[in-house]
Amino acid sequence: MFIRNEKSVKDFIRLYPVVSTLIIIHFVLWIIIDLLKLPIGESIYNYGAGVNLFIHAGEYWRLITPIFLHANLMHTLFNSFSLLIFGPALEQMLGKGKFIFAYFFAGIVGNIATYAFHPTAFMVFVGASGAIYGLFGIYMFMVLFRKHLVDRSDAQIVIVIFVIGLIMTFLQPNINIHAHVFGFIAGFALGPIILNNVRPYSPWRTYVEPKREDIGFDPNRWQKKHIIPAKIRRNWIWIILGILVILGLLSRIGLF
Repeated sequence: MFIRNEKSVKDFIRLYPVVSTLIIIHFVLWIIIDLLKLPIGESIYNYGAGVNLFIHAGEYWRLITPIFLHANLMHTLFNSFSLLIFGPALEQMLGKGKFIFAYFFAGIVGNIATYAFHPTAFMVFVGASGAIYGLFGIYMFMVLFRKHLVDRSDAQIVIVIFVIGLIMTFLQPNINIHAHVFGFIAGFALGPIILNNVRPYSPWRTYVEPKREDIGFDPNRWQKKHIIPAKIRRNWIWIILGILVILGLLSRIGLF
């Protein structure tokens, strides 16, 4: 479910347009705001960041816009990398419409919770973490109540993600706990609604049936790169998870 089989970036964008667009938006905004430090970038951040006091004054768009913004490069990388790994399977399973709804519903619920607990505080928050935790919530619902949609090894990965995410949420400083917790709850609550009549994820969507005339003896077949066994490929998920955790820890202690 979390192994990518696409042959190119073009294939990935074609198959997962919503995930691709969100990631592109993350990095375009980071370039404008942080890398180039353009005046328009400063305006985007100032008017888009979640600020509870301003939301309390009626600027309700700040419950949505923080989902697109991030505090720095590591924050952008961490959330975009998470979306890159865990978003495609759900986008295929749910379809673009349901995926967009679930993603932003979880993100908005997380931001509403952030505001509700400190409505008049000058508290600034940005990031797609609440929306991404909503995706984790959907996956956890699969593991518990829609077991036919996720195999055993992928279920183990989801559980490990949940445990690591829970630990980091409560132990790391400067984490928006409310967005994480309530984004996850929102995703989990959506599970029984959006997972009805959903088929399991298929990693072979990019496979093209060879034409009849293409089938024949290939004298160079042994010189071609062999397909990596699924068991070995799956180990890369654990490596990636480790990288995500390390990046998150380093960014929180100020090394990036």
